Amino acid sequence: MTEHYYSEHPHAGSSPHMLHVTLRQHAFSFTTDAGVFSKHAIDFGTALLIENFCEPNTAGGFMDMGCGYGPIGIALSKLFPDRNIMMVDINERAVALAEKNARENEVAVRVLQSSLFDRVSGEFAAIVTNPPIRAGKQTVHQIFRDAHRFLKENGELWTVIQKKQGAPSALKMLQALYDRVEVVARKKGYYVFCAKKV
Repeated sequence: MTEHYYSEHPHAGSSPHMLHVTLRQHAFSFTTDAGVFSKHAIDFGTALLIENFCEPNTAGGFMDMGCGYGPIGIALSKLFPDRNIMMVDINERAVALAEKNARENEVAVRVLQSSLFDRVSGEFAAIVTNPPIRAGKQTVHQIFRDAHRFLKENGELWTVIQKKQGAPSALKMLQALYDRVEVVARKKGYYVFCAKKV
């Protein structure tokens, strides 16, 4: 069976790589490795999502679902230090990297290994995700459905999807599940959606 970045226990030999990036005028350093998503650079969709995320008016913490080595959750923690940030991934190597990167970038976050929302508790003001497209549409849409249950009233789901990887069907699914859905950004075939639970 082919191994993917959403495997729970990656078997690819460790080959650490260091990234130095600027996101929303903050400098970050991330250690990445084989067996995690977008090892050699911050994925364009991830960067677009970070650049366009707006803090909701609702009180409460944020969740980065499918955090990988941590760029979204760590960037949000740096931008919004008064918010509690939970970062979730099934991939044990990604979880270890996210914890390491949080320490190195001097942010306080909670990192949880979980298959989607299986081990998650609580409610959130915002759930942010660059979903694992290669896991299939069923998994992506499951994230959208489950996120609705874990959002506070007036909470927001923020996600990014490429048009050729299912953005139109994702938009229809979000519109069926959420009270208000906005296309926040469109660039190079990527769409950033904000779906609000009223």
